[in-house]
Amino acid sequence: MTDIEELLLSRIRDVADYPEPGVMFKDITPLLADPPAFTALTDALARIAVHTGATKVVGLEARGFILGAPVAVRAGLGFIPVRKAGKLPGATLRQAYDLEYGSAEIEVHAEDLCGDDRVLVVDDVLATGGTAEASLQLIRRAGAEIAGVAVLMELAFLAGRARLEPALAGAPLKALITV
Repeated sequence: MTDIEELLLSRIRDVADYPEPGVMFKDITPLLADPPAFTALTDALARIAVHTGATKVVGLEARGFILGAPVAVRAGLGFIPVRKAGKLPGATLRQAYDLEYGSAEIEVHAEDLCGDDRVLVVDDVLATGGTAEASLQLIRRAGAEIAGVAVLMELAFLAGRARLEPALAGAPLKALITV
């Protein structure tokens, strides 16, 4: 385990039975509250953004906003929020996707991405991969190229990586921590 993995893991709190019995929630708020840990996380994700040749960072609602915005600033890139449907004013592109018990939709402003953009998707956790997969579809529909996906933590037992690989079409998926 690397020093950064140890630092990040030491600041992530397990919360049993949240949001429902049997779930072990990974709470990143202690990490965000610790300036050295949050800086190390931001720097690591910004290095990924630069390495992939990204021109913009997409953050997925809501914790992807918290991580993606400082990553974009640190890497000198633009930041684009991908929001739940109905939260953005103006012309949007919308993408539906399936959840474990239903479906959801996400949106992006249509004018925020163009054919010259290479987009890195940033989020806190890769679980089943549904939201990330929908964001990749949305980014491509906007005409932009996928630079990759970068997450703080991958929950490998939920097989999100396998779900995302076809949508990534060879673009990298980087997780700083895998549990």
